[in-house]
Amino acid sequence: MNKGWIATGAALAAVGVAAATVPAAAADAPRFLSASQLPPHASSAWTAGPVTAGQPDPLPMCVGEALPSTSVHRAFRTELDTNALQVTVVERDVQRAKDFAALLRKDLDGCAKKVMQENPDITAKQKYYGKVDVEEGAHVYGYHTTATWGATDINMFSVGRDGRTVTIVHWGQMGGFADAPVAAFKRTTATAVNKLY
Repeated sequence: MNKGWIATGAALAAVGVAAATVPAAAADAPRFLSASQLPPHASSAWTAGPVTAGQPDPLPMCVGEALPSTSVHRAFRTELDTNALQVTVVERDVQRAKDFAALLRKDLDGCAKKVMQENPDITAKQKYYGKVDVEEGAHVYGYHTTATWGATDINMFSVGRDGRTVTIVHWGQMGGFADAPVAAFKRTTATAVNKLY
């Protein structure tokens, strides 16, 4: 497991085109969050990276191993040790998307235990923050990790689905559960799923 996703404190013009000239595949591609749609940071603006084909590097904790090579992702950051990521996967059909979303949720349900098994110097606790009522639904989780060298980090993940498309949103920074912007992250999750198509 890449500790860059645990120790976030240590890690981490659009051109107008006429609709008729946009290839059908590009027109049907899922859309991604913009920087302004992430939970606001108190003192630093978000910056959005490009939408990039393939798996993110480093892989996000717990769900990273499940991501296929057909993933598409966008990374975000602030200048103050806060990072975020959206990963989207378009499956061949709705049933495969349901199964993939269920697999991701299973991975997140066991995330804290897995983190501690793979990293003896890390203590992890998790919370399930419930379902977001958007399209076919989304689920929100939080993870607090502390390390023997003193790092303490809070990470939030959500998994949502719209038809045959599944999207994962991650947000992380230094801190604990009290620092998790749960309501704002749920709004971001709803926006991410709604915005896909």
